Amino acid sequence: MRVDLDAESAAIEGLPRFQQGLFHARRLRQAGISLTVLAISGWVLALFVALFAPLSIWPVMLINCASALLVLVAGLQSAWWVADWRAQALEQPAVSPTALPVPAVDASLLDRLLQRLGSRSAGLLAHIGAPALWLAGWSLLALVSIGQFWNLALPAAAIGQAGSVGAALALILAFGLLVMERRLAQASTAQWPEAEPLAQLSRVAIICLVVSGICLLFAGETSVWPLRLAVLIGLLPALVAVEFLLRAVLSLFSPDQPRLEPRLVAHSFIAGLLRWPPQPLLALQHELHNRFGIDLRQIWAFTYMRRAFLPVLVTVLALGWLLTGVHEVALQGRGIYERFGKPVEVFGPGLHVGLPWPLGRVLSVENGVVHELATSVGENPVIDLAPAEGPAPLIANRLWDASHVNDKSQVIASSSGDKQSLQIVNMDVRFVYRIGLTDQAALAATYNSADIPTLIRSTASRILVHEFASRTLDELLGEQRTGLADEVGRAVQADLRKLDSGVEILATVVEAIHPPAGAANAYHGVQAAQIGAQALISRERGAASEQSNLAQLNASVAGDQARATAYEVKAGAQAADLRFTAEQKAYGIAGQAFVLEQYLSQLSQGLSQAKLLILDHRLGANSAPTIDLRSFTLPADPSLPRKAVQ
Repeated sequence: MRVDLDAESAAIEGLPRFQQGLFHARRLRQAGISLTVLAISGWVLALFVALFAPLSIWPVMLINCASALLVLVAGLQSAWWVADWRAQALEQPAVSPTALPVPAVDASLLDRLLQRLGSRSAGLLAHIGAPALWLAGWSLLALVSIGQFWNLALPAAAIGQAGSVGAALALILAFGLLVMERRLAQASTAQWPEAEPLAQLSRVAIICLVVSGICLLFAGETSVWPLRLAVLIGLLPALVAVEFLLRAVLSLFSPDQPRLEPRLVAHSFIAGLLRWPPQPLLALQHELHNRFGIDLRQIWAFTYMRRAFLPVLVTVLALGWLLTGVHEVALQGRGIYERFGKPVEVFGPGLHVGLPWPLGRVLSVENGVVHELATSVGENPVIDLAPAEGPAPLIANRLWDASHVNDKSQVIASSSGDKQSLQIVNMDVRFVYRIGLTDQAALAATYNSADIPTLIRSTASRILVHEFASRTLDELLGEQRTGLADEVGRAVQADLRKLDSGVEILATVVEAIHPPAGAANAYHGVQAAQIGAQALISRERGAASEQSNLAQLNASVAGDQARATAYEVKAGAQAADLRFTAEQKAYGIAGQAFVLEQYLSQLSQGLSQAKLLILDHRLGANSAPTIDLRSFTLPADPSLPRKAVQ
């Protein structure tokens, strides 16, 4: 409610809040100064502690409590402006701040410029208002402080006796604020309208102090939740500070009227929710009714929603609880169903229905997933990515003098001259394993083994010590290296089967065996000589194979040519034989005619390209020339005598 100062003085003096204005302003000023000193002290102490122990709980706890006190100081100061206005209004009514400007006489250009800038700055500050500036400044300081010290990754550490002392001081200060909050909560709204919002702001600081004290009491080397809670409690004053900052910005759009009673700017809706029982909807309803005149109680839908909220909520919770009995098993997994804590069945991939939690639950088990395990695991070094065009990184060095994080040192027997001694070799032995595919193996792997990799590694270490105790360096680096992996794998599998671990060893791989430093150079020479001998043998074998293949090629060519010649001679002889047989049969049938035809045929072939003049020797001197036309009468009977044609 705003009051116009043009009203009668008797009406103003009759209002209780104006009568108590001077008293309230004095109390708010004293409380504000005291809490400001405490907040600044905690803020400075947090900065000092952060220089020496930045990862402890102290800087976060101190800065959160100091920020909560700064938010409370912002509210007290905003209420002080209102109470002080009432006190001044009761003593002397406010007059219009408008005044005529006094013209400057004989002022220089610089003086007039400074005077104009000063008047404009004063006008801007008067328009914004000191309460909004102070509220925004305190809120911004609290937000920046909480943001700078926000860290959810603080490590757990023991704080000793100082934690108990700090918790006691925090609880004592919280008790003092509780007394102030009770007195503010009991104040009448008619006498002090700002008492209720200030009491709500006091609860923000009280909660921060109490939670910080509890975190200090339970902080230890193994407790992480006190650190997380001490950091997260800073969200409460941070949210209130954000709200104050928004209210300070929005207050710039409301004109400042000196003749009207100001209202409290530092009124927090978030702090108003800190009540018991919590009624956020009721607070929102009052805010809408007071601000905008909207009464949600007149809307039937909201009334029905309020009545049906509890039954619907119970139904949804019950349905959600029943749905916890539906379990989904992935395709690459299995699930062991426990009913009242006892394993009953092994579920395969798919959907399964059982009792809801906590009456029944399903423990996930791998189904055929293959793992590789090294017998010794070192710290993973941080690898810096090398440029593609640059030199190779140091981690790419694979010489024996490089670091092998997965190598395991073993003591083996050795001989030096006639004396027996020991040597140390480094090896990288890896096991490829999986959980058995049967239901019994899944149960054994879940309930008989707490840590399967640790079990395999400890069992393998014991087996390797036993295996290497009876072997020498020459045997390990020689022909027995191949059988070593099989023997170790069988021994480890036998021990795991005795322990009923449910683990199946699929393969045992000996990645590398590095000899001792003293034998490294000698072994390098042995390897070089062996490689050279193998290369020489391979080269001679290649030359012998080349000569043998060449001789085989020549022999094959000669044999093929001989067989071809023999086949041609034989084929010619057979053809001649067939021709002779045919001519003999033809002579037997045709007689002298066949001989004559053959004679003439051969003669025709021989004289086919020659120019001939045929003369008959039977021609006389008195007869005319005769031409033999026997070759033009076809067919002709050779048995009949031919007549000459003249």
